[in-house]
Amino acid sequence: MPLRDYESLRGYIDKVVAGGSDVLWPGRPAYLCKTSGTTSGAKYIPLTKALLRQQISAAKRALLGYIAHSGNTSFVEGRMIFLQGSPAMDRSGAIPTGRLSGIVANHVPKYLQRNRLPSYVVNTIPDWETKVEAIVAETVNEDMRLISGIPPWMQMYFERLLAHSGRSTIGELFPRLSLIVHGGVNYQPYSTRLRALLGRPVDMLETFPASEGFIAYEDPAYPEGLLLVVDDSIYYEFVPVQDVGSADPRRLSVSELQVGGNYALVLHTAAGLWGYELGDTVRVRSLEPLLIQVSGRTKHFTSAFGEHVIAEEVEAALAAALKEHPCEVVEFTVAPMTTPEAGLPHHEWFVEFAEPPADLDRFAATIDTALQERNPYYRDLILGKVLRPLVIRSLPRGSFAAWMKSRGMNDAQSKVPRLGNDRSLLDGLALNDRRQG
Repeated sequence: MPLRDYESLRGYIDKVVAGGSDVLWPGRPAYLCKTSGTTSGAKYIPLTKALLRQQISAAKRALLGYIAHSGNTSFVEGRMIFLQGSPAMDRSGAIPTGRLSGIVANHVPKYLQRNRLPSYVVNTIPDWETKVEAIVAETVNEDMRLISGIPPWMQMYFERLLAHSGRSTIGELFPRLSLIVHGGVNYQPYSTRLRALLGRPVDMLETFPASEGFIAYEDPAYPEGLLLVVDDSIYYEFVPVQDVGSADPRRLSVSELQVGGNYALVLHTAAGLWGYELGDTVRVRSLEPLLIQVSGRTKHFTSAFGEHVIAEEVEAALAAALKEHPCEVVEFTVAPMTTPEAGLPHHEWFVEFAEPPADLDRFAATIDTALQERNPYYRDLILGKVLRPLVIRSLPRGSFAAWMKSRGMNDAQSKVPRLGNDRSLLDGLALNDRRQG
């Protein structure tokens, strides 16, 4: 099978969406997962019964692994909330269609339904901001024990809860909250802000779900990375990142991986996605067991000057600066500035702070130094005076939420792209006058 991204498979998927049978997999899929792509608009991913079972089974194994290691079962005795898409399916076409999290919400085991929130009525509110306010009203006085979602939307939910309740921290509002389940984006850039909002330690459990399949999850017995789900409905290949886009890329099996290697994920699934380039890159942390860490996206990088900076590097550089300069970052994205009004080209960081650093210039310099340490190509461009050190634009509160909404990406599964190789994604991102430079 040749390697294919979504666009290469679109001709087949369009036939499936139109109601065709036996196109990519015997019969028709049970559902179509609708996702918001950052580069190619809406995508429709087939979800068969086998893949639906795999999604639920992997999530169950993640929770059971956590319970086995921690001994904590208290969260099943109180309320649990899953910030997710609407469980109401679009049935106007040949196949029921919805967001992955909304589809899965229709198949939550009965033993978890009794304490689960939000209610069906609230969960089906179409506008995300209205829905969050309704979720806040429905949960603010409940005994919340487990909260699950992608970090930026949990952050929004927590901020709205505190504004509504008048409490100072989520830990005070929900004294028996004991577990946060997160996934979809790297938790690290949000960790400082979420810790401040929580106000006390809460166990964290990371997952790596995708519409194409549940890829990996954190087993607390193996803290070095996420445990790859290798035994259920997905066969994996791994393309070394340096081969991505080449005419004849190496395609490695699990047995050929090396610890520390950075690879693009390729899937063959029980929904008929053959040689499918997921778009995520992973770094191998261990071979026995097979542990991975998400390192970025194959199409999300900045290399306007040949530096090929990836998400893993900018997130690590930001984390280094946060340790040295106390502040709270809400969101950020990075793009190249190739034609500045004055001076050399540079990377431009668009950052929304909840609490800005005391010295924005020093904060930016620390990020730049850390990025140079992680990417020698970027360092050479700085030292060779091809680029100047990065510039930070500090954005007003709410800028990213408004930007995502303007792009039709204000739901529980949409996430801010970390990097762009040009400035096309920046259209509509409001700026203020606070610029480090």
